[in-house]
Amino acid sequence: MRIIDEKNVEDLALGAAVLGTGGGGDPYVGMLMAKQAIRDYGPIELYDLDEFDDDDLVVPTAMMGAPTVMIEKLPNGDDFVHAFEAVSKYIGKPVKATMTIEAGGLNSVVPIYVAARLRLPMVDCDGMGRAFPEIQMVTHTIYGISATPFAMADANGNTVLMETINNRWTETFARSVTIDMGAMASIALYAATVGQLKEAAIRGIVTKAEAIGKTIRLARVQEEDPVKTVREAVGGLLIFKGKIGDVERRTEGGFARGTAHILGIDDYAGQEARLHFQNEHLAFQVNGEYAVTTPDLIALLDVDTGEPVTTEGMRYGFRVAVIGIPCSEKWRTPKGLELVGPRYFGYDVDYVPVEERYG
Repeated sequence: MRIIDEKNVEDLALGAAVLGTGGGGDPYVGMLMAKQAIRDYGPIELYDLDEFDDDDLVVPTAMMGAPTVMIEKLPNGDDFVHAFEAVSKYIGKPVKATMTIEAGGLNSVVPIYVAARLRLPMVDCDGMGRAFPEIQMVTHTIYGISATPFAMADANGNTVLMETINNRWTETFARSVTIDMGAMASIALYAATVGQLKEAAIRGIVTKAEAIGKTIRLARVQEEDPVKTVREAVGGLLIFKGKIGDVERRTEGGFARGTAHILGIDDYAGQEARLHFQNEHLAFQVNGEYAVTTPDLIALLDVDTGEPVTTEGMRYGFRVAVIGIPCSEKWRTPKGLELVGPRYFGYDVDYVPVEERYG
């Protein structure tokens, strides 16, 4: 066990935004909420799964919706607590801890806010090792863990609780409710025992995200090459450097969807690339050929600072580096690729691990 306090949160949010592949919500908003909760209620305890009993219950908490909306319509905090308490009440069993369901900028620190307010510990694991846009896209689904009971809450005090026949139906119904809630909702879901999580979860993600964020911060202070430093920290590969020429972005069906056109610079001058996203960066093409696809991570970094650029933060003129990062082996299984492979999202290409293309 170790303590997470205000000084840890900034590094954690920054590192999680790298792993979040452009999604998971604005890291600055999440960082402010988590730091304020720690200031008001005290630091939280972060545990490894092995420090709990196998039958202890863990309930993740998160935000759901379009990242473009989240930067304009801020959560008030009570909605997170309402969703969490709705699931706990429905199950009728004490919840021992919360956790992050994805390593996204905002969603990596939502559980810190909930843990601080409710004085609960947090578990050092998640269900993705990155961020994905749909509810069923977690390693819990691979191992047969249900997303329901699934609770949603909004800033107006409304709470919706649902049971579904499978996790894909949870996504369908939850997306409709999210739109009615203003394209943004606070959620609690995927209640699981520690024994189940030992098999299904991706462990150590909070610690990993914090280490990445710390690496970026120290690289600035020591005036090191930030892109190289981040690439080495995440075990990634440099795929491209360029200047964003155009961003086609729309909020549609509760998602931020679009494509960014990037013109090569430095060693990549004369080349063109396209980055496709649906809340998260999902596919990257260089000169018309697929270079990296989901489920591998596609991190877009500012070339001068090494900071991650989110899907809602991309702007004309940004100079960026594209880093490809190998995903968890859980996603490279047939079940994993069926859930999050490139063909699920409509890209006419088979998945090839990024290290096989560029290793």
